[in-house]
Amino acid sequence: MSGNGLGRREMLGAAGVAACGLAALTACGSGGAQAQPSLQGKVLAKTADVPVGGGKLIEDLKVVVTQPEPGVFKAFSSLCTHKGCQVGTPKDNVIRCACHGSEFTADTGKATKGPATGSLPSFPVKVEGDGIVIVG
Repeated sequence: MSGNGLGRREMLGAAGVAACGLAALTACGSGGAQAQPSLQGKVLAKTADVPVGGGKLIEDLKVVVTQPEPGVFKAFSSLCTHKGCQVGTPKDNVIRCACHGSEFTADTGKATKGPATGSLPSFPVKVEGDGIVIVG
């Protein structure tokens, strides 16, 4: 075990999560994230499939879409900022990570319960017809 209390596996795991996160997301000045070019303009979900106060997890795209209040849609990375586990489907305006119990707000992605301390990266979205689309 290293002097910081993390073993070799934990160190390698944390490095892998960081590398994957950097490859998939690019931070921008607004505090959000830029989607991979392949996600821009892509319909993430239908508005009818995202309940008010809840959300929809799009596992293959690693995105979670929420509707914190009627007609307001948000999208975030579905990878927990603690160790990179995929978060669950939002309920009661809370995005929860089952791996270690972290919680995030459905309107801002801000961590409200640890061990995660960082917010989920957000993606700008708009409604086109009945679809929720990531904009670039």
